[in-house]
Amino acid sequence: MTGEVTEFDSPSIVEIDENLKRQSTINETSPMRLRMEKLIKNHQQKIVEEISRIDGKQFQTDTWTRPNGGGGISCVLQDGNVFEKAGVNVSVVYGELPRAAIEKMRADHKSFVGTDVESLSFFAAGLSLVLHPRNPMAPTVHLNYRYFETSDPKDPINGDKNWWFGGGTDLTPSYLFPEDVKHFHQTIKNACDRHDATYYPRFKKWCDEYFYIPHRGECRGVGGIFFDDLDASFLESSSTSSQNPQETLFSFVSDGLASFLPSYVPIVERRKDMPFTPAQKNWQQLRRGRYVEFNLVYDRGTSFGLRTPNARIESILMSLPRTASWAYMDPVSGTRTEANATEEEKNDEESVKEREMLDVLKHPRQWV
Repeated sequence: MTGEVTEFDSPSIVEIDENLKRQSTINETSPMRLRMEKLIKNHQQKIVEEISRIDGKQFQTDTWTRPNGGGGISCVLQDGNVFEKAGVNVSVVYGELPRAAIEKMRADHKSFVGTDVESLSFFAAGLSLVLHPRNPMAPTVHLNYRYFETSDPKDPINGDKNWWFGGGTDLTPSYLFPEDVKHFHQTIKNACDRHDATYYPRFKKWCDEYFYIPHRGECRGVGGIFFDDLDASFLESSSTSSQNPQETLFSFVSDGLASFLPSYVPIVERRKDMPFTPAQKNWQQLRRGRYVEFNLVYDRGTSFGLRTPNARIESILMSLPRTASWAYMDPVSGTRTEANATEEEKNDEESVKEREMLDVLKHPRQWV
């Protein structure tokens, strides 16, 4: 025996975090990993309770664990009274990024500091939700707030940490009600402005550019905010100065999460019982097809999740709608424009509304 300390003599990050959760209350002195986990679980509970109240049907709760630490809670409501499908998921993951995922991280995240190793220890915690209402007049909404941390492979416990926050929320209506979109954006802007007046315009633009479907030449919806790689260097490049960048950004993310229900609930309450026709329902199904195309082809979160070892596919694909449709050369493709519309279509109220929706998707507006 040489007396050397091996990796088997020291507790892992998973073991340290589990001991902390058992021995003490999570507070402002706890590691950010545990504070983020507590935050997203609290908001998951609040959101599930409120959506259940609106729908009248309860969520199915599915708790799962991962072999090497962490797990999640998937709350899904299907075939409800208001929501055709609603998912509100929390995931807390400890794991190892394989080489392919490390390279993907380098490409997607400017702040990611990878090393020439075959794997890298990481922690990821996030709350992700997608709500797909039955009524075509009520919009789909998406939210995701997350925290990511990697560890120095030579010293996972005490070595330098690479960390960042990401997230945002966006609205995807089938039919445009400008007052709804303005309310959604104003509520989000108010939350951003409490921290930095530059956040909303910067993250709104980022959202419009990220949730874009290049092969269709249109945005997925009417936007909201989107951000990634929020770390100490981000604050240095912005107008916000901070002695504790992690604390400053955690406060912003906390406010962003708290603004979700006030931004969306009044809209779905207004639209959930509106009358609609079979043709309007068909338009919704075609629009949902676009939603699926973006999530499966372009969404980085979906791509990362599917590349993660021991990925839980059901939770990753929770965001997909219960039903959607595709039709060859359908009007949702953008062929329904004022220039090529027939006289009947120009005077048809539904055709006008659908053309208006397409115009907004191709030319994002400033709502507030």
